Amino acid sequence: MIRPTQPEDTTAILAIAKAIGFQSDELEVLSEMLVDTFNGNREQFWFTDDDQGPVGVAYCASERMTTGTWNLLFLAVHPEHQGQGRGTALVHYVEQVLTAQGVRQLLVETSGLPSFKRTQTFYRQCGYEAEARIREFYAAGDDKIVYRKVLKAES
Repeated sequence: MIRPTQPEDTTAILAIAKAIGFQSDELEVLSEMLVDTFNGNREQFWFTDDDQGPVGVAYCASERMTTGTWNLLFLAVHPEHQGQGRGTALVHYVEQVLTAQGVRQLLVETSGLPSFKRTQTFYRQCGYEAEARIREFYAAGDDKIVYRKVLKAES
């Protein structure tokens, strides 16, 4: 069951992030992002895949100074629950919520490293097209690939 994330999900979400390899500084930033949402920031959403406790999470936020462009900034499924379609379900849920609100397009970024080929393939299978590549964005030799999906065509 996918539902809006609640403050009591924070510990489980951080545990999911740690299980997929987040470091302590990244976990701290993630925690701050959650607090910002729970303090009333309406330009972002967190959704939790709940299977008798959180097993997956998605976070998206509006792209400032644009009209109708949002970013999917965090998508994670606990390793014990990967390969069950949960990531795809979370992405589709985010897309449905944003489409209902009139959002035009959703962006998502990932690393261009060979170790991220599975992630790159995942987004392509979800209907995203590679839109841009920023060389050495994350670190020397680690490009950023930006994927894009149109949610609502302009009238």
